[in-house]
Amino acid sequence: MKSTGIIRRVDELGRVVIPIELRNKFNISVKDPMEIYVDGSSIILKKFEPNCIFCGHSKHLVNYKGKLVCNKCLKNLSDLKPEKE
Repeated sequence: MKSTGIIRRVDELGRVVIPIELRNKFNISVKDPMEIYVDGSSIILKKFEPNCIFCGHSKHLVNYKGKLVCNKCLKNLSDLKPEKE
């Protein structure tokens, strides 16, 4: 991890402001969802990106019955043949 040299205090509601320079660098806008991870003693913030439920890719997603599936997995699913009983 690389230090930015930027320090912010937690306010009385537990909030921390992400500096505009970092929001611009990572294309974070007002109301964007953020994921929060814990790695040992570190807290990691990441801009949320929806992923394919099968492979985890975040590009070229299609909504199929309320689930996000990438084009590649969607093609693989369409190639499946039903099992005979």
